Amino acid sequence: MTGNQEHQEQPGRHRRNTGVQRRRVLIGGGTAAVAGGLAIAGIASADPADNRTATATTTDATASASASASSGVCTLNAEVTEGPYSLDGALVREDIREDKEGVEVRYTFTVVDQDSDCAPLADALVEIWHCDSLGEYSGFVGGNGHQEEDNGTFLRGGRMTDANGQASITSVWPGHYVSRAVHVHMRVHTDVTLTDDSYTGGEVVHTGQLFFDPDINEAVQALSPYSDNTTQETALADDTIYDDGGASSGLLTLTALGTGVSDGYTATLTVGVGTA
Repeated sequence: MTGNQEHQEQPGRHRRNTGVQRRRVLIGGGTAAVAGGLAIAGIASADPADNRTATATTTDATASASASASSGVCTLNAEVTEGPYSLDGALVREDIREDKEGVEVRYTFTVVDQDSDCAPLADALVEIWHCDSLGEYSGFVGGNGHQEEDNGTFLRGGRMTDANGQASITSVWPGHYVSRAVHVHMRVHTDVTLTDDSYTGGEVVHTGQLFFDPDINEAVQALSPYSDNTTQETALADDTIYDDGGASSGLLTLTALGTGVSDGYTATLTVGVGTA
């Protein structure tokens, strides 16, 4: 990994916090869906005169998964570097926020298997991790120049997919850090063994990154606590990872939860993986 892709790798250890309580659907490596494949979802638009409210133009994730299974045609989502801030042994939980403040994001991922006629992939672990509003990752706090408590688990976690290949995770909108546009990291694991609150074993069948509409992101980053982050932000169009080899297949469909940016968003994505 080159230095202009992510910060240099730092040592880290995923520690359990005993006090813890708890993708525009786009199939393919570019900006168009495969003919006969999944339904395309339009990316949410933002209007400054209307509180930058986003709307979605797609069917729900369950319908998309059903279309995949019936058509038998889909394309793998782009594989993207996992970056230097990954840790093993994520907590398996629906809400990964812990005490982190920010704009709420409710993710719903639908995982489909290209090697099984695009059928929904059940019993897969969808894991995500991202920085907080100050651009700091748990387990690596200080990497963006801010000092705060580091328990090694905040804004990290995963959920198992259900029979429809769906997994939902609640978090906050990520902040930014030097050299990268705002993003979220993702891995999809199969054949994991669940423990009381985490997992062991398994195989990683997808490593990717998720991205956000730049207009909505601009509005979010202007809010508190994001506005406390004074480090330079990289625009999505200037990101060294986005759309390199099709990473734009990780662009999320956003739908506003209310009338203003601070009310939060749902974020959906159909993730095409290969298990063979």
